[in-house]
Amino acid sequence: MKIVALTGAGISRESGIPTFRGRGGFWEGTRPEELATPRAFFRDPEKVWRWYCWRREIISRARPNRAHEILAKMEREHQLWIITQNVDGLHQRAGSRRVIELHGNIWRLKCTSCGRTWEDPGACGKIPPRCPRCGALARPDVVWFGESLPTQALRKSFELAEWAEVFLVVGTSGLVQPAAELPFIAKGFGARVMVVNPERTPHADIAEVFIQDKATSGMEKVYELLQNKGPS
Repeated sequence: MKIVALTGAGISRESGIPTFRGRGGFWEGTRPEELATPRAFFRDPEKVWRWYCWRREIISRARPNRAHEILAKMEREHQLWIITQNVDGLHQRAGSRRVIELHGNIWRLKCTSCGRTWEDPGACGKIPPRCPRCGALARPDVVWFGESLPTQALRKSFELAEWAEVFLVVGTSGLVQPAAELPFIAKGFGARVMVVNPERTPHADIAEVFIQDKATSGMEKVYELLQNKGPS
């Protein structure tokens, strides 16, 4: 079975990773939306890096939950790809290998001058870090407000939406473009759309199956349905 899963903040929330946007989302008196921009970084790279180090500390204590584990299991049993809007790397830690990271990865750094990227999985050292090749400022290799998504990851995501027989939407509001368009594309190419979310989303309107539940228990139900019925 050819399955694609689009995942968002809701799947990581159950691992103890809070949503860093929205009402009440302040850090040292600053909204995350005001920190996650190129302008904020070059104005005060140390402050932006302190925020990311705080986030990395939270994420480092998190563990993949049952929803991550089910998706990893499904990858072993089917032709499954994950397209994630999360930057925490929990899908890979759960054992998933076919993961498209639309918004980058908080454990990867990128040079602001030469463009080199490298893995940085440990605790933050001296901040702001610098590129070991050219000495320029390094930033988290994540997509900030006002930036485009990685071209290759986006192209692959649209290809997978057309390829899928089953398209799962797990823990995402369905409001952030262009990722929000992917389930509609999949539906147009004949995929069976299944949505798991505690609240109704725009994707629920096109879903064959809408499970109004959190990601962990919702994915248990999805797995059982696919085992019993397969694609329609």
